[in-house]
Amino acid sequence: MNVGSQREKMKLYGFNNLTKTLSFNMYDICYTKTVEDRIAYIEYIDEQYNAERLTGILREVANIIGAQILNISVQDYEPQGSSVTILISDEGINRELESARADRCSADSVLLAHLDKSHLTVHTYPEYHPDGGVCTFRADIDVSTCGEISPLNALNYLINKFDADIITMDYRVRGFTRDIYGKKLFIDHDLVSIQDYIEPEIARKYQMIDVNVYQEHIFHTKCKLKEADLDEYLFHFTKDDISAREIAAITAKLNKERDEIFYGRNMDIQEI
Repeated sequence: MNVGSQREKMKLYGFNNLTKTLSFNMYDICYTKTVEDRIAYIEYIDEQYNAERLTGILREVANIIGAQILNISVQDYEPQGSSVTILISDEGINRELESARADRCSADSVLLAHLDKSHLTVHTYPEYHPDGGVCTFRADIDVSTCGEISPLNALNYLINKFDADIITMDYRVRGFTRDIYGKKLFIDHDLVSIQDYIEPEIARKYQMIDVNVYQEHIFHTKCKLKEADLDEYLFHFTKDDISAREIAAITAKLNKERDEIFYGRNMDIQEI
């Protein structure tokens, strides 16, 4: 669903200065048997989601929502993790200037891209349990726009790109704009739930719950993958390499990790 197609274009007095922000926490979970494999998993994830690749993802987000990139800053961290920030604008900019700025950026530099009063950011956090074998990769993503463009139009692209086990999404509209009669408009599109903008094919994969504060234009949706093959979570081995007892123990640990992230609290195995 395209946000811009929902409502007949409103006549405004001046610039649409509503700020719309879509924030993600995306989690990918893995299980490793040895310390060496845990380190290898972190290195693998760090390479898969390095600053260069993340920049490409955010560039596509800017394209999807119809924004122009003004400036880009990137950073790959030691020992792991990456960040990309892009500043954007919903108005046209000088393409030659944009190209010159892009040519000055490299994968080992800080990359910053700007929207006019708007931005795209992503930060990654690979980590693992000190003794349990469970590894978790988290990506935090913010798509914040000012004006007519909406970050909700990039929702499905980002979900598909990270293919996460757990997704936490927050969407908020802040500020106000005025119509030609001076009446304040605190939101410029119809919205009941973030779920309404998730493609059915994606929605079927996840258990989802909402916590919305409609009078404040705050929308919160959490998603947990319903089903997955255990082999998709095992790093450098398969379930054919382990006993039924080990399969049950690993499955319990992975379920515990997913549920703790989804419900936001530490849990005992007996609660799962």
